[in-house]
Amino acid sequence: MARTELRPVVKLRSTAGTGYTYVTRKNRRSDPERMVLRKYDPVLRGHVDFREER
Repeated sequence: MARTELRPVVKLRSTAGTGYTYVTRKNRRSDPERMVLRKYDPVLRGHVDFREER
């Protein structure tokens, strides 16, 4: 398997609606569903959930 197939690049968009995004990689085998991480949103100056978008 190629590197991009197993660990694709995904965008994490803020659920607060600010439009802020993080870019990361994820392991498709261990995380087949959409990723949700609680990260810092500098627009809101606080932590919110960031959901994977496709």
